[in-house]
Amino acid sequence: MTETPKDRPWLFRTYAGHSTATASNALYRKNLAKGQTGLSVAFDLPTQTGYDSDHELARGEVGKVGVPVDHLGDMRLLFDGIPLEQMNTSMTINAPAPWLLALYIAVAEEQGADVSRLQGTVQNDLIKEYLSRGTYICPPEPSLRMITDVAAYTRVHLPRWNPMNVCSYHLQEAGATPEQELSYALATATAVLDDLRAKVAPEDFPSMVGRISFFVNAGIRFVTEMCKMRAFVELWDEICTERYGVEDPKFRRFRYGVQVNSLGLTEQQPENNVYRILIEMLAVTLSKTARARAVQLPAWNEALGLPRPWDQQWSLRMQQILAYETDLLEYGDLFDGNPVVTAKVEELKANARAELAQIDAMGGAVAAIDHMKSRLVESHSDRIGGIETGGTTVVGVNRWTEAEPSPLTAGEEAIMLADPKAEADQIARLNAWRTERDAPRVEKALAALRKAAETGANIMPPSIEAARAGATTGEWADVMRGVFGQYRGPTGVSPNPSNRTEGLDDIRAEVGALGKRLGRKPKLLVGKPGLDGHSNGAEQIAARARDCGFEISYEGIRLTPGEIVAAAKRDEVHVVGLSILSGSHIPLLETLMQKMKEADLLHIPVVVGGIIPEEDAQRLRAMGVAKIYTPKDFELNRIMFDIVGLISSPPIAAQ
Repeated sequence: MTETPKDRPWLFRTYAGHSTATASNALYRKNLAKGQTGLSVAFDLPTQTGYDSDHELARGEVGKVGVPVDHLGDMRLLFDGIPLEQMNTSMTINAPAPWLLALYIAVAEEQGADVSRLQGTVQNDLIKEYLSRGTYICPPEPSLRMITDVAAYTRVHLPRWNPMNVCSYHLQEAGATPEQELSYALATATAVLDDLRAKVAPEDFPSMVGRISFFVNAGIRFVTEMCKMRAFVELWDEICTERYGVEDPKFRRFRYGVQVNSLGLTEQQPENNVYRILIEMLAVTLSKTARARAVQLPAWNEALGLPRPWDQQWSLRMQQILAYETDLLEYGDLFDGNPVVTAKVEELKANARAELAQIDAMGGAVAAIDHMKSRLVESHSDRIGGIETGGTTVVGVNRWTEAEPSPLTAGEEAIMLADPKAEADQIARLNAWRTERDAPRVEKALAALRKAAETGANIMPPSIEAARAGATTGEWADVMRGVFGQYRGPTGVSPNPSNRTEGLDDIRAEVGALGKRLGRKPKLLVGKPGLDGHSNGAEQIAARARDCGFEISYEGIRLTPGEIVAAAKRDEVHVVGLSILSGSHIPLLETLMQKMKEADLLHIPVVVGGIIPEEDAQRLRAMGVAKIYTPKDFELNRIMFDIVGLISSPPIAAQ
């Protein structure tokens, strides 16, 4: 009896990067030695938003959620000893994607690699940044041009490279329903391809369609999620055939990588997250027809803080056990012909087509950004409302909350802390780099880059020359800002009051009574200091507070502490509410509280939410922060009552 040949497993990746390029390089090499088969690079927020590590907005953010890359020297260190010609590298970078790809190409050249053989992906999806992640730089139209500049360049010079990874992952994190995730991602892909059509010859266009890849999210409702992936496959084939006339099946193939859902990972009973991650992985691996080409899994403790190498190893082993110990890869698709699956897939496709038609009628994804953003805020509000009321069960959060203490979270080593000296070290090396480089060559390269941006020429060639010359991330982005302008996103709060009434009568009465005592509506400022663009939670707080009767000053994202304090004084607010999810709460709050004192505003209570360990919470309280909320605090109405209490009886530190 002959043995059935197995399918090749997907790429095993771990999304990683922290502190410095040297520390991240060591982590990559360890992970590759453990059996990881591809790299997935996480960049820190200054790099993602086009700022050098010594910029005012970068304070406290350097090396926190990823690796800082300010210049070619950092990129050299990041991939030291890793032959790029043999690697498949995914870089989660969007607004500065042309620049980071330019640095990657420059390092590959230094290694003596054949650049045409480079394999990997730049995410390069700006549209979802406006909807969910917030790490945009320039307005949508010129950003779309930069996306397609990268695609057109790779067609000629990096034919094995994926120039764009349509990222629906963050849409689900922002509350998207499966139908919204399908339609918004596909609308993004068509917006890019429609623009790209004018930049490549007609005979080359089908192969460019084939280079577009996707990066999706798999949530806990794994039957629905698996059907969503099958719907993605069928809808993409439909679009490629009917909209673009692509005949070759290999160019119509839906190619995607996945990170399973992080939104559903819980701070309470975090060991349960291991089961959640495994179940979510099944949604993108069980169905051969819709199996992911690359999988990266979060670590069980990401709701608590930065995962350690051991935590990432545990997630990697989960993939390896499924691929190599089970018989999954020995069989065809397990769901073909299943009437339940077929019916669900058809339902998802029909609803997604309706959403797509509405977006097309509005002029496409770029024109429909505000519409899609408001829809996501509403969907996320529905999700939170379901958890609050118990309509949606989350084990350990709103049911079966009594539990034994987790031994996995005991001790100071339960999570990894970013190196506190990393930021100073990075800035020192950045200053040395600026001093030692050929300044006239840099100026000449940046001038050529500016000219390309102004004239409509492809920005990749001058970006690569700027990388070779020694320009920095901030300098590259400043050229883009100077030519194209800087985008300031909408607040994300739905312009229309919601119809949410459940559980609000009591809090509305309290807010109304408080307003009578104050002589005006109580006013809450909601803002995000630093570079963290994850605004979903802040938007939900603002929306719920408005529904409860508060007046809202929603300042949005990417603010300096000084800007927040100035807004608090200008708007005469009663409470300042801040959301910080990047781990930079200590330095940002230190600065903010000092500026509150200088402005004689310490009578205004400051409330902060984020992934904040108890030790850090104690330090924040000592600074004068009145209330601290972490992911376990999901009852928004309870938070509203707390805010009423703070205004009625401010804590001593705020008096």
